[in-house]
Amino acid sequence: MSDKIPNNVDLSSNRKLQRALEGWLPNYLEWWNDMGPEGFQQDLIYLRTAVSVDTDGWAKFDYVKMPDYRWGIFLAEPEKDRKIHFGDNMGGDVWQSVPGEVRKELRRLIVTQADTEPASVEQQRLLGKTAPSLYDLRNLFQVNVEEGRHLWAMVYLLMQHFGRDGREEAEDLLKRTSGNADSPRILDAFNKPIDDWLAFFCFTTFTDRDGKYQLGALAESAFDPLAQTTRFMLTEEAHHMFVGETGVGRVIQRTIDLMKTAPEGDVKAAGGVPLELIQRYINEWYTASLDLFGSEDSSNSATFFAAGLKGRWNEGKEGVYDDHKALTGSYRVEVPTEDGFEDRDIPLRRAMNLLLRDSYVEDCQKVIKRWNRIFEKAGMSERMTLPSDRFNRIQGLYANMPYNPEGKLISQAEFDGQRDSWLPSQEDLDYIQSLMVACYEPGEYASWIAPPRKGINGREENFEYVKFVRNN
Repeated sequence: MSDKIPNNVDLSSNRKLQRALEGWLPNYLEWWNDMGPEGFQQDLIYLRTAVSVDTDGWAKFDYVKMPDYRWGIFLAEPEKDRKIHFGDNMGGDVWQSVPGEVRKELRRLIVTQADTEPASVEQQRLLGKTAPSLYDLRNLFQVNVEEGRHLWAMVYLLMQHFGRDGREEAEDLLKRTSGNADSPRILDAFNKPIDDWLAFFCFTTFTDRDGKYQLGALAESAFDPLAQTTRFMLTEEAHHMFVGETGVGRVIQRTIDLMKTAPEGDVKAAGGVPLELIQRYINEWYTASLDLFGSEDSSNSATFFAAGLKGRWNEGKEGVYDDHKALTGSYRVEVPTEDGFEDRDIPLRRAMNLLLRDSYVEDCQKVIKRWNRIFEKAGMSERMTLPSDRFNRIQGLYANMPYNPEGKLISQAEFDGQRDSWLPSQEDLDYIQSLMVACYEPGEYASWIAPPRKGINGREENFEYVKFVRNN
């Protein structure tokens, strides 16, 4: 088993678990071949593979066919004498097995996180056919195989700690499909189509950043195997966000270049992406990702916090929070009413989704600042922005209400009339799709995106990140 699944959990000593995972492996590979990247399974991809959890040399780079990728199960090294550091059980020993009283809630958290991993692979399965460069094609596949590895990490937890229920959940993870009308993925954002590379870059910027904060909250968990698993997953998640943020940044850079060099600054005529269209994509994917945090006032979040299952971002970091039980205090929100808004105080434990979302929003604002530095360096006054958290929501206090990007409530008719200036229209999607023409020559890039500043793992500009075994 260790030949197929590198691990640091001593699988060879647990025959029952080993048999369960060996039984799941063929089903996983069938899913990967059916629902993973279409048309590239036999090509050699320059990928990094996790081989340990050491901070130095935790991964190696080499060419590999994706079905032969070594899907590893790695838990971060346990923290010595770790204690529960929030909730009702604060100060007690962390758990190495699942307490019966939180079994249902913990399984729900793990399954929901696990479901996002194969979902994103399914959403992105056709993008390779329109990759703007070999560099980007390789990055897409790196994201995909690591999402697959994250699925293995969650399945390990389910099978190791939840018995038959866990094995059944593991099978169901391969039965649901992104966007399927009868058996969709659990969370709405993971059923949205990702049909072009600008959507992919926005997804990996904003939706994978939500994943960072969800994983970070689970890394605080009193259930130590979950905390160890998610801490290591965060190491890989950083690259996914890098792919997204730098991807959008490179689109912005190319558009700026075309604004300066194209006849009359006509970006579209030169095969680029207008800035206002990039902003509409940002609006779409940022707001969809906000919905992933759930309701502002949530009894589930209170239960998870009280039980020590899911904390706040950096809950265990010294000096960030004074109160780790959150039995007092509240979070004030503006609740829409017929006459406007009224203030409502949400008990702090019930506001844990909001507190985690605040950390996420702060991070996204930093991304926007980094993108805006591209304009500053080019001597341009244009800027990207984040829309209000009331805009384009389908979850929470402001769901399905016609707020504009500034957070002002307007009539539905006015919203419908302005909608295509705020969110991608069908015309926008058709135009972006017209740009999606593959560029597979080493060192060359599509007309709408700038080259990266440097190659992966220090590779040269014209490095052959993908070696095709047949013509594409």
